[in-house]
Amino acid sequence: MQHTANYDVLILGSGAAGLTLALRLPAHLHIALVSKGPLPEGSTLYAQGGVSAVLDKADSIQSHIEDTLNAGAGLCDPRSVRYVVEQGPACIRWLIDQGVKFTRAHESNDSSAYHLTREGGHSHRRVVHADDATGREIETTLEKLVRARANITLLENHLAVDLITADKLGLPGPRCYGAYLLDRRTQHVRTVAARHVALATGGANKVYLYTSNPDSSTGDGIAMAWRTGCRVGNMEFMQFHPTCLYHPAAKSFLISEAVRGEGGKLLLPDGTPFMHKFDTRGELAPRDVVARAIDHEMKRLGSDHVLLDISHKPREFIQEHFPTIYTRCLEYGHNMAERPIPVVPAAHYTCGGILTDLRGRTDLPGLYAIGETAFTGLHGANRMASNSLLECIVFGMAAARDIVENDTAAKLPQDLPKWDESRVTDSDEEVVVSHNWSELRHFMWDYVGIVRTDKRLRRANSRVELLLHEIEEYYGNFRISSDLIELRNLAQVARLIIRSAMRRRESRGLHYTLDYPASDNQHAPRSTVLVPPNFAAHHQTVSWES
Repeated sequence: MQHTANYDVLILGSGAAGLTLALRLPAHLHIALVSKGPLPEGSTLYAQGGVSAVLDKADSIQSHIEDTLNAGAGLCDPRSVRYVVEQGPACIRWLIDQGVKFTRAHESNDSSAYHLTREGGHSHRRVVHADDATGREIETTLEKLVRARANITLLENHLAVDLITADKLGLPGPRCYGAYLLDRRTQHVRTVAARHVALATGGANKVYLYTSNPDSSTGDGIAMAWRTGCRVGNMEFMQFHPTCLYHPAAKSFLISEAVRGEGGKLLLPDGTPFMHKFDTRGELAPRDVVARAIDHEMKRLGSDHVLLDISHKPREFIQEHFPTIYTRCLEYGHNMAERPIPVVPAAHYTCGGILTDLRGRTDLPGLYAIGETAFTGLHGANRMASNSLLECIVFGMAAARDIVENDTAAKLPQDLPKWDESRVTDSDEEVVVSHNWSELRHFMWDYVGIVRTDKRLRRANSRVELLLHEIEEYYGNFRISSDLIELRNLAQVARLIIRSAMRRRESRGLHYTLDYPASDNQHAPRSTVLVPPNFAAHHQTVSWES
């Protein structure tokens, strides 16, 4: 049985960006908030570090801007950086007003002061946090508020299949009018119409074999936007977090960068420190430098991990600052207060994404992209630690303002077509999906990982083209499933990552290639912008300059 519903705003994704947008919209708008699983399950829930903002008198807006620009290796959009950083203190105040409980500064005489930590790339302590589980505190607090709003309909366990656009409907346009959603419990596809649609679907890090992200990070928003004719940018810049716990049962347990910020040291398996050989900032170097250093040492030694040591700090200090990490490590047999713990890099953050302007608008009118799925120009060639949650809050607010300002101009067509399953059958070859899923993630890890070469990229490109052909053939003949939808999106995103990497004939930020190990300093740095074949059919609404 098919279901059709109309809303003022459809938000795909329920992390910090999607929840902020929903809460910042006025109560008279009818909002649908969609999550692939239970509402809080997503990358925000697992974010440990914190939110960066200028809250210390010794710090400054300009210093935060400069740190971000430096980390971005020449590819940040200065306008975007200034806009986000200037909004930082107000965003923290808004979160506090919503009930988010950040960790207080015990050593301060001011009872209202918050403890600020320092992470890689930051020149000051400016990361406000809730112990070592900041994302969980933000996500669960905003979730309670969203559940209490009468104007917000929650569609949990729903997966977006594709966007509904004017050209698909044969209407003058262009414009986005909603999305097809697969109800994962009933396996039926419902048509959801909306005058405004926001993609807050997170990143694409499940394209790699090892990732710190939850299973939901399959690049759905990026792939759907690309199929509708929206440009994407800087997809070659995939950030690998240097330190995930190395343990077969831990899967993707992240060891926060704040551990290094508070004095943790990286060691070879024999206990020898090594970061001083790669950067004068040592353990406080940006993540790309640290991840590449670890990758280099692991390959040089043939080791499957390195060590992270903070055992020189008092046990009470570790338990107070990192209670979640301390407890989880104990569960896996590692006491970080007594000895070093084994760590390994893992895909962590998608710095590129769907091109947007400073209001979160994409190339397709009526379609917004916010959070990790978007490319706002903030991160450039490398994201600085704890700028991501800030970006979610800032652009959730910005998109809300733009929707309110342009709400009266948006109209819905009377009837939207239902999902057509009349020409497909149930598959008896699910092994095709599972095999292709595994193959994709393996060759992306081997060929398009932390260190790349032209030869590896060409191999990856050949494989992804074959996979996409197989997947589209399968998609056209069989009834869709969650795994098939996510595989289709991951393969599309993998192709975007590979093509972007092939275009960049230099090493910069997170993109490091042995064929071009130096940065191209003879030309002004340029972002990589990919234009889909159907882009010409759309009116450009993004004022972003590449």
